[in-house]
This record gives sequence, C-alpha cells and structure tokens, in this order.
Amino acid sequence: MSSSDQENRERNREIAENEAKREVVSNVRVSTWAIAVTVIAGVIVFGIAWAWLNR
Repeated sequence: MSSSDQENRERNREIAENEAKREVVSNVRVSTWAIAVTVIAGVIVFGIAWAWLNR
C-alpha cells in the first residue's frame, strides 16, 4: 500500500469521526427542542384543563 493510500484512509477516518460528532451534537439539539416544545404544550394543556375544571 502506498503512503498516499494510507494518508487518504487516515483523512477519511478523521472526516468520518468529525461528521459523527457533528451528527451527535445536532441530534442532541433537536432532542432538546423537542422536549422543550412537549413540555410547553403540556403546560398549556394542563392550564386549560385546570381552568376548565375550576370554573
């Protein structure tokens, strides 16, 4: 195997690692937003139900 093949493999491995890290960060960000939206929607529904039951 030539040195350029080895360099290409190392470069590709590094690119794949960076892409995996970027994907994890993106997934965490999306999950955080999904949880936040769900909690806000739950609070709104709870508030409406509470107001309706205590009228």
